Amino acid sequence: MFTRLKTLHDRLEAQLSAPSGPGLDTPAGRRRHMLHFHLFDHAFLRMLWTNFDKVGEGVYRSNQPSPARMKRLKARGIRTVLSLRGDKPMSFNLLEREAADKLGITLVSIRLYAKRVPSVETLIALEELFNSLEKPLLIHCKSGADRAGFASALYLLMVEKRTVAEAARQLHWRYLHRKTTWTGVLDHFLEAYDIAYRKSGISLMDWVRTEYDPDAVMRSFQCWLAVQQGEPKPTFPPKRRPAPALPQPLSEAEPVPFFPCLAEPDVKIEAKPDHRS
Repeated sequence: MFTRLKTLHDRLEAQLSAPSGPGLDTPAGRRRHMLHFHLFDHAFLRMLWTNFDKVGEGVYRSNQPSPARMKRLKARGIRTVLSLRGDKPMSFNLLEREAADKLGITLVSIRLYAKRVPSVETLIALEELFNSLEKPLLIHCKSGADRAGFASALYLLMVEKRTVAEAARQLHWRYLHRKTTWTGVLDHFLEAYDIAYRKSGISLMDWVRTEYDPDAVMRSFQCWLAVQQGEPKPTFPPKRRPAPALPQPLSEAEPVPFFPCLAEPDVKIEAKPDHRS
């Protein structure tokens, strides 16, 4: 029974979100995108709950705004919205883009993940955006709990030069962030940087450019999470180094740890996004 319901759910979602379907410029297309937005992106839960809060001077955070809330944000003086959900042509992006265009709000998109740490390239791109986007600025993801909190913490570290302890308050249960699940890897990133900072006083972006290893942070978190959940620590299969220029017996090649890459470059940065209907 559950499997059948899940299949029907997936089929309906695929039908409503199909890129080949009608767009917002037709009544049928608008209905399907609004239905997908409320049912499958859970916008109905965000009608009264916004998870809105102030991060710093002229910078705010929230969950995914609806077109109606975009009007209220405009009235509050918001000039730029930074979406952490990427730029796929899904209902939430299409409706937000349409509202931003109508209201004269600049909408910029970058992709972050709630359950894995960002790549070096993404962090560098995010710093550039923080330093260039016009304020007042709103930062949001879907629920405003994990990615929005992480980006807000990074803003405080990158731009306002706050301490890690101050920045880490953006990842808090009051925003519905949970540290003891996979989303806790975002807290682990801050803790990894804090260890480096306490040793040498290195700045966040210098650490990112010279020392940060996304795979190592992911591995460390996997071990920490396993301990918290009372499970055995994970083991990672070894991988041999690439063969040298001259032939060498396999027995002499030293194995080195291999860890699956869980932090690939995080899709496209949409600093000047295309207008879509």
